[in-house]
Amino acid sequence: MRRSLLFALSLALLLTATAGWAAPKTTKMDTPLLSCSGATQFSLDVSVCAGPITGAPAGFSLQWVTADQLAAGPDGISGTADDNTWPSSDSSSMCKASFSGNANGSSYNLGKNQCSSVNVGDNLFDDPGASSNCASTPLTCGTIYAFRSFAHANSTLFRSNFTADLFCSTAACPETSCTFTQGYWKTHGPIPTGNNSNEWPVTGLTLGTVAYTDLELQSIFDTPAGGNGLISLVHQLIAAKLNIANGADGTAVAGAIAAADALIGGLVVPPVGTGFIAPKNTSSLNSTLTSFNEGAIGPGHCGG
Repeated sequence: MRRSLLFALSLALLLTATAGWAAPKTTKMDTPLLSCSGATQFSLDVSVCAGPITGAPAGFSLQWVTADQLAAGPDGISGTADDNTWPSSDSSSMCKASFSGNANGSSYNLGKNQCSSVNVGDNLFDDPGASSNCASTPLTCGTIYAFRSFAHANSTLFRSNFTADLFCSTAACPETSCTFTQGYWKTHGPIPTGNNSNEWPVTGLTLGTVAYTDLELQSIFDTPAGGNGLISLVHQLIAAKLNIANGADGTAVAGAIAAADALIGGLVVPPVGTGFIAPKNTSSLNSTLTSFNEGAIGPGHCGG
């Protein structure tokens, strides 16, 4: 009887002690998972997967530097205390992109364990869900890049911790020069960026059935797509036509260029005009032209 009473008392004390215990409260978004999912000479596809408890409903941010930059640290000198340290968040030496999950129709509102693949390179300029300080900056062929990410905060949870560093490599540079991306032509046109010079081989092009001057083409390059499939298609079409005029073999995209011109017809591209085509009607042609300009098909990218 005494042993039974002692057991009952111990059990009661145990239940009392555990009654007030609760699992730790989640205060942060789950840390995402990163993986390399594709590469060209000029861009990288990075897969971002949300965590199993919170997801990433407000989207996520991605940061990247070259592996050599990361190894040298913020001071750029190997063999010092800051080696393998990321630059500060406001540093201009680091590329950053924010992929909002709050915008209407956003594909970056990630549920639990949901993944999204983002293309890192100068195509970020035409991604309506992304904002980046490197939106028009192509990657460099044959180069290893370091990436890290965090899930955005929302009204109830803080932002997540940074992911572990992910290293992805762009495709090797070709032995011969052939094509450049839209980002190159945009910054080497009649209104060049920084210390660049005008490298355009022509002073005008015809898109669809409409002729444009080089300054009008530059203004089109400088206009974000903003959900207009005509603009994003023409960015790649201009680049493809400049590549061919510059001496690149355009056999691989001759059909796509003809189809793009037929689709555009007499539409006048913004900001020169107000033409519009739904993105779903241009995505296939846009993808083919992008592959040509980035070197995934055709003679390959120049690597310059």
